[in-house]
Amino acid sequence: MPTTTPSTRPRPVAGTVALWALQVLLAVVFAFIALPKAMADPIAVAPFDLIGLGIPGMVVVGWLELAGAIALLVPRLCGLASLCQVPLMIGATVLSAVVTPDLVAIPACTLVLVCVVAWFRRHDTAALVRMVRR
Repeated sequence: MPTTTPSTRPRPVAGTVALWALQVLLAVVFAFIALPKAMADPIAVAPFDLIGLGIPGMVVVGWLELAGAIALLVPRLCGLASLCQVPLMIGATVLSAVVTPDLVAIPACTLVLVCVVAWFRRHDTAALVRMVRR
């Protein structure tokens, strides 16, 4: 049974550069916000205590964000990483809306940017899933 692959047009160089620049920016942002959580900084505990996750939940979220930051820089994983960061950023946006409504724009903008990367990397994510299924 022959398999066909959908025709894919190569992304323009400027688009590829812009997408990688956005991924690097997001990786820096995620690393910056993840480190205090992953290292159990007492200042970062309050929002997680509010929703009942406490220090263990905060540390798990911090390590997930840090893993996502690193994976955003790996060509084969960047699509999946951005897709996995979407639910984390939805949670961060909702939590920020409850705890610090004045700062909700920061996680909301980050959520939008992660969605942009996930959308443009959707073919890479599908290729990764196909590769794993073999």
